[in-house]
Amino acid sequence: MIGLPFYIILRGMPLAEDIVTSRHRISSYSSNTVSVNERVYQQSLILTAESLHSPWPVTALDQLTPETLAPIFASKPAVVLLGTGPRQQFPAPAIFGLFGEQGIGLEVMDNGALCRTFNILVAEDRAVTAAIILPA
Repeated sequence: MIGLPFYIILRGMPLAEDIVTSRHRISSYSSNTVSVNERVYQQSLILTAESLHSPWPVTALDQLTPETLAPIFASKPAVVLLGTGPRQQFPAPAIFGLFGEQGIGLEVMDNGALCRTFNILVAEDRAVTAAIILPA
């Protein structure tokens, strides 16, 4: 491809402006904060394209229970992204079972990966809920 004009290399790539139709979008994150629409949150939260629940009273994986998960299940997502802090950690197998009983997919990742993935799925108009655990 050496010597080919630049426009030929890009020829097959569609270039289109993304139109964001959701109310909520993650604008930035750090090890102990998440910014949604430029507002900084320092407590755990549950986020969908259209709703935000904060504070969510979970600061560690062992605090995940049917009661703390109820607001997530209420949002009726197709998939839940569970952010476990600065590193990926997996909840107890029983937690995966609760999601399976609800017919909801569960993806576990560190908060940075969650933030990037959430924005992509929201831009695709997917039914996604982010459950972001931030340390107390």
